[in-house]
Amino acid sequence: VKLNLAINRLAGHDMAIGRFYEQQNLYAAAVGRFQSVIADYQTTTYVPEALERLVECYLKLGLVDEAKRTASVLAYNYPGNKWYAAAYNKLAENKLVEGATPPAKKSGGFFFGLL
Repeated sequence: VKLNLAINRLAGHDMAIGRFYEQQNLYAAAVGRFQSVIADYQTTTYVPEALERLVECYLKLGLVDEAKRTASVLAYNYPGNKWYAAAYNKLAENKLVEGATPPAKKSGGFFFGLL
């Protein structure tokens, strides 16, 4: 349990640095941080966010194919995740969603789905 907490903390640290780089318009540096989260901390909850932020950075850098490829990885592995919805919306804003799977809609759970 302590090891998992330490790993999550390390992933969170890399995410914070990547977010900082992205805010400073240092997209290439941000890409490196987000890629390291995906490669080094695969079991953490930060991976979907890292993938979505990679889509953002790739679009800013003009790497459309990389953005689409990363979004498809996000769609395949995390179809109902809020980060995939955000990535899909970014692609839609840039008119790049041709053939992309729209994010799954949340049903509101079992009880509210019955109403």
